Amino acid sequence: MQILHVSAECYPYAKVGGLGDVVGALPKYLQQAGHNARVVIPMYRTKFLYDNEWETVHKGNFQLHDWNVSYTIIKEATDKLGFELYGVDIFGLLDREQVYNYNDDAERFLAFSVAVADWVNSLPALPDIVHVHDHHTALVPFIMQHCNAYYRLKDVPTVLTIHNAQYQGWMDWEKGKYLPAWDSWKWGLLDWNKTINPLACGIKCADRVTTVSPGYLEEIMYQANGLEQLFASEAQKCSGIINGIDTKLWDPETDPFLDHHFSVKTSKTGKQKIKEELCTEFQLDAARPLAVFIGRLVGEKAADILPQAIAQSVFECGGNISFLILGSGEPQVEQELSQLTSQFAGYYNARIAYNEALSHRMYAGADFLLMPSRVEPCGLNQLYAMRYGTMPVVRSTGGLKDTVVDIGDGGYGIRFNNATVSDVVYSVMRCVELYKDKETFYQKRVQMMNLDFSWEFSAKKYIALYEDLK
Repeated sequence: MQILHVSAECYPYAKVGGLGDVVGALPKYLQQAGHNARVVIPMYRTKFLYDNEWETVHKGNFQLHDWNVSYTIIKEATDKLGFELYGVDIFGLLDREQVYNYNDDAERFLAFSVAVADWVNSLPALPDIVHVHDHHTALVPFIMQHCNAYYRLKDVPTVLTIHNAQYQGWMDWEKGKYLPAWDSWKWGLLDWNKTINPLACGIKCADRVTTVSPGYLEEIMYQANGLEQLFASEAQKCSGIINGIDTKLWDPETDPFLDHHFSVKTSKTGKQKIKEELCTEFQLDAARPLAVFIGRLVGEKAADILPQAIAQSVFECGGNISFLILGSGEPQVEQELSQLTSQFAGYYNARIAYNEALSHRMYAGADFLLMPSRVEPCGLNQLYAMRYGTMPVVRSTGGLKDTVVDIGDGGYGIRFNNATVSDVVYSVMRCVELYKDKETFYQKRVQMMNLDFSWEFSAKKYIALYEDLK
């Protein structure tokens, strides 16, 4: 099959969150399974663009209202990612360093979506499947099916994967003029609560809709930021497929970000070396259990409860725990977490930043990973952590509930029900008690490191879904 993924992110070209990791990995595994998987993203001005060799494969233009838009399609020349990667360049819209957070993001991703449809329409052979991701590209199925210029694409099957339903790309109806000419009788496909809602439109128009875990699919039936009724009405074409991880990229035996490598058999000594170096760097005691948080410091991740939870945990555990934070996000949360460093010196430290290399070292050197998320459609951090022998401590929600089984139920992690300070503190106390029982602790480490969360399994489910659409 010929499968085209359309996305705002793709690691390592451009990554803000889990979307980038998924789109950077799934096509590789589809390719390894014998299919031709391609990815197209905006041509951001990132380091990856300048560090690699590209070739121009297409130039075109289309009309956005009274604006004639010229675009260029480039291709990474060596296929070094294990699949064909394409970039769309539109002067003044997509030629920027950041992925998001511009005032004209609606116009940027609408123009990107139209350019992709225009390019695909020019191809001699159409793809068998067009797979779009999140609201940024969710208008692509509508454009293919209902915009007059792209009538040739109307029968190409489309799949929409929802990585986070909280963000829907709302735009005022005035921006509808930027869509290529379409049948005005179809306005209801674009509309949701009197705005153009790209995610809602994608759910209506795509042939299949997937979420990134079965648990998240259950949750959005009653908690989807206003789309609950739509999900209920379209439930027959929705399914949940858990994300995998790239086990070649995330491998403690070969990880280039690690100075010390380890396997399941050597994890006790290998992790200890990395932990000791981390603790020395951040002025912590390596004899104590080390709990870390890695991610965006935002409400969805319940990062706002971390300052109080950490302070209370240090007190309740009698100082028998260390904490290390890596992330950036809401200024208030950043400030509160930074202020804790002096108050709890020796027990707590933080790096307010995004740092890919440090994150790998923390997954490898920590004993526990905190994920008190209010919303977690799938979660990849807990999968990375388990791959590196670090026990996830997670709230029972979305994909966390699907992938982490509590040690009390014979599993390999610690789960709690509420994104509250008290639940986090109680869970940290469980961590401290488990850490004292070294035999059980190491047994659980081996258990989780032997789990298989690779993309092979998930890719097979996507292939079955694609084949059902042909």
